Amino acid sequence: MLKQFLQLKLSQKLSPQQIQLMKLIQLPTQAFEQRLKEEMVENPALEAGKEEDEYERDEFENDDYDEYDEFDNDRIDAEDINIDEYLSNDETPDYKLQANNYSDDDEDRSMPFAAPVSFHQDLINQLNTFILNDEEREIAEFLVGSIDDMGYIRRSVPDIVDDMAFTQGIYTDEKNVERILHIIHELEPSGVGARDLQECLLLQLKHKTPTESVELAIDILENQFESFTKKHYDKLLQKYSVSQDQLKKAIDEIEKLNPKPGGAFTGNNKMIEHIVPDFTIRIVDGELELTLNGRNAPELHVSKDYQEMMQTYKASRDKSSQQKEAVQFIKQKLDSAKWFIDAIRQRQETLFVTMNAIMHYQQEYFLDGDETKLKPMILKDIADMIGLDISTVSRVANSKYVETPYGTKLIKEFFSEAMKNDQGEDVSTLEIKKILQNVIEEEDKQKPLPDDQLAEILKEKGYPIARRTIAKYREQLDIPVARMRKKI
Repeated sequence: MLKQFLQLKLSQKLSPQQIQLMKLIQLPTQAFEQRLKEEMVENPALEAGKEEDEYERDEFENDDYDEYDEFDNDRIDAEDINIDEYLSNDETPDYKLQANNYSDDDEDRSMPFAAPVSFHQDLINQLNTFILNDEEREIAEFLVGSIDDMGYIRRSVPDIVDDMAFTQGIYTDEKNVERILHIIHELEPSGVGARDLQECLLLQLKHKTPTESVELAIDILENQFESFTKKHYDKLLQKYSVSQDQLKKAIDEIEKLNPKPGGAFTGNNKMIEHIVPDFTIRIVDGELELTLNGRNAPELHVSKDYQEMMQTYKASRDKSSQQKEAVQFIKQKLDSAKWFIDAIRQRQETLFVTMNAIMHYQQEYFLDGDETKLKPMILKDIADMIGLDISTVSRVANSKYVETPYGTKLIKEFFSEAMKNDQGEDVSTLEIKKILQNVIEEEDKQKPLPDDQLAEILKEKGYPIARRTIAKYREQLDIPVARMRKKI
């Protein structure tokens, strides 16, 4: 039996210009500046700075250039327009690009710059301070190449021996690799080249000046590592017959060590992110004041030369079909420049309007910085306030930072779901997390509170939350379970 179904489908297609605008809105300040540089290189009709002369600007802006879409076969006079001048890759004469204000005896000076060295290259450089024969150096360099970004060699010695034989043609034995591995363990940062956390911590302790606390810490890691990781301090006190203060000093020595020696290397392969705030919020005479980073509002204008060229062509009586491709190129660049300037203006307005709405929505927080005053806020709340699409608000919030009197914040961190307190009022999940964090910070570290007790405390404070929700929030705050928070 055949059945017929009628399905209506409503779809909306964005134009290429709209897609480009969305991409521009999503860019944070530094990425936007890079995009701007690329556009100015690609489009010579787009120029930076204020337009000195508003010459025939209105006529340019209102002209849709329909008449340039069709061309007749008449030739244009060379005196009227020189297309080659505008299409040349060498638009600027060489003499304008050269500096002539130096005398012959001036030195050609250049500013020095820091060339970062990778984590692995630094280790190789350190190997040069050791006296090694060719075979030993090959093994040592292979071991360095096996170290991950956290500083560990996470492969067994037999696997390394086999891998060197199959891939490098280096034939050796486990004993030799172990011997060279001890040399790797002498490199900085201390702990590099360890096979596991226990070895990593021990390597660092053995590089320290021996003291009673350091010796006890080494003994604990070598012989009671499981009791240490599980924080069974009573067992450790009984095992070593030491005072609580002595054990505490030994544990402090261990907790000061770096479990990720490679990650602490400032010149590793990871990029260091430099945050440039897109907005700034200040309090002026008790009122909030919002400003958009000026780097998001560049002064741009359409090239006067390109406009004059189009006007010259428009005024000429003779037009040649041979010029069609060139003039179409110029028209496309002019249109593109005008659109880009308009898109940047729309981007500025969208960013400012969105952040302004967020600032007023969270006014209580921005006035005194108390995170418990952050109201529940979802993307739809802001989108409804300013009449924009939720996806547009999301693009602004996900990648932009705002400088406040309380530090630089990622805007999306101000958004949160709502939960009900015992009065039936909506409260932000951010507020609950902050209260949970405060409770954990104030707990007795010798008897940390398990999740069920944390749930009871928050319930007493007016926030009836299930234990599993407490566990979820605790994990989001990167706070370990009670057993791992225990201190002596």
